[in-house]
Amino acid sequence: MTERTETGTVLAIDAGQTGIKVRVREHDLLFPGIRTHEPLLPQLAAVAHAAIERTGTEVSVVSAGVSGLTTKEADAAALLARIADPAVHEVILAHDSTTSFLGALGDTRGAVVAAGTGVVTLAVGAERVARVDGWGYLMGDAGSGYWIGREALDAVMREFDGRGPATALRAVAEERWPDLTQAYIHLQSDDDRVSVVASFAAHVARLASDGDAVSQNITVRAGGELAHSVETALRRVRSDDPDERFAACAIGGVFRSPQLHEAFASHIAASELNVTLVEPRGHGIDGAAALAGLAPQHPLAHAVSVARA
Repeated sequence: MTERTETGTVLAIDAGQTGIKVRVREHDLLFPGIRTHEPLLPQLAAVAHAAIERTGTEVSVVSAGVSGLTTKEADAAALLARIADPAVHEVILAHDSTTSFLGALGDTRGAVVAAGTGVVTLAVGAERVARVDGWGYLMGDAGSGYWIGREALDAVMREFDGRGPATALRAVAEERWPDLTQAYIHLQSDDDRVSVVASFAAHVARLASDGDAVSQNITVRAGGELAHSVETALRRVRSDDPDERFAACAIGGVFRSPQLHEAFASHIAASELNVTLVEPRGHGIDGAAALAGLAPQHPLAHAVSVARA
């Protein structure tokens, strides 16, 4: 990332699979989420065009944080060409872990863990940046909504077989699949199986609060996994300064579970690192807007794709 000229009007995009948030001046807009089976850049260009037309604003910078942004897709020059608006002279693209961090912590050393259906943790130190997990439901996402749901269904089938303790989660599963012997067939053939599995996380949180021991165990382990990712990321970015301090911020729907948040916080409090758990300053859309003012020497700058006309 090189030195930028003075920034003009910024159109900020926070693009997720559930929805795409856009902010330009005093306007906040919402569009349907990213369609993962279709090329990304045409979708972002279409959103930028629609936002410019809807607000009647002349935009000079388009700045976007995108869920699951791959190296191949992180092509700001290609997006600038697709937008093809003579007023737009700069495009900035980043993974949403970067914009989540900037929105939650700003220019502070620390780590942000964002846990919904999936999870990713990003830590920023004085000189280094570390990403932990975010490897998808097949290979990672420990402590995420999907991970919790998968653990819940595993527990259900363990009880069904006689391999595990009784749990109130079984009744929840039987509401969806009355014949549990056929549940795996229905789930494997469901195009929405990832969201179906993740939907059980809300039931785990509710039943944990109601005293179901199995749900409580899953919840506590999820909190531990998320704290472990934060501590791991911070160890990778810490300096030799023994007095170095970090902030940690937890965002996403998974943390709405009081017991999970408590388990996460207790692990962070017991860390040998000097970490303080803080509330987020803002949201991903705030971080997307902040990309336009990110200093070239900032540790996150190398993770951002920039193109100028």
